[in-house]
Amino acid sequence: MEKKKDRLIRGTAMNGKVRAFAVRTTELVDELRRRHDTYPTATAALGRTVTAAAIMGAMLKGQEKLAIMVKGNGPLGQITAESNALGEVRGYVSNPHVHLPSNSLGKLDVAGAVGTEGFIDISKDLGMKEPYRGSVPIVSGELGEDFTYYFAISEQTPAAVGLGVLVETDNSVRVAGGFIIQLLPGLTDEEITEIEHAVGAMPSVTAILDQGLEPEEMLRLLLPDAVVLDELEISFVCQCSRERIEETLVSLGQHELEQLIEEDDQAEVICHYCNEAYVFNKDELQVILDQAKS
Repeated sequence: MEKKKDRLIRGTAMNGKVRAFAVRTTELVDELRRRHDTYPTATAALGRTVTAAAIMGAMLKGQEKLAIMVKGNGPLGQITAESNALGEVRGYVSNPHVHLPSNSLGKLDVAGAVGTEGFIDISKDLGMKEPYRGSVPIVSGELGEDFTYYFAISEQTPAAVGLGVLVETDNSVRVAGGFIIQLLPGLTDEEITEIEHAVGAMPSVTAILDQGLEPEEMLRLLLPDAVVLDELEISFVCQCSRERIEETLVSLGQHELEQLIEEDDQAEVICHYCNEAYVFNKDELQVILDQAKS
């Protein structure tokens, strides 16, 4: 199946009383799978989290950015995702080599991998002195329901969240994507019921994307009167660089740097987010040590 570019659609429905987002993240999730060598269940859990991050990033403006941490009691450990208003997303999972038997529905057991106890912590850097932080307990571990709960409790905005990742037999990502629709004040009970029925009757996100449908078609299945406002390209971008890693090494302090030079002759630093390795030889470490001393 030919992979299409990842893109996010922003729209409204019901005369502006519903905010709607739909996204395809297939390339993003497959890029993370390749970089982190995630096994299928880990791929699905990380993929759902970065898909939610991509949509929530699109709710931001300018230079704002956010970080999501899913801290469950399952074998995956922590899932971390970061995104911004430009559609740039990155993420990783503590234990990428997790694959569990299918659940009772014959699907990847994301809840078993994430765990059904723990927290989802979200921090948003909105350019203020302190970031905005919200935290909610994990309610199911399937993640779609957990992010729905986050919007209701932490942002006090009723929302419906759908997230999906379909993994091929060769472990590559066939399709990935999701939607978030937010219910704004002014909706009647009848309109809310209509939306609930549409969400309940809708095929899975992966079934829709696997049919080759675009994000705007996904939105219209949920909200037939949806008006598309704009679109955003979604891509994997890591902010790490050799310069940033050097700054990290400087911050280790004199003693640790001297130890690295004496014992190892070099340092290898691997970025959590993209798995790129940065190697510094003895001479380069000496320059960094001199910086640390000054």
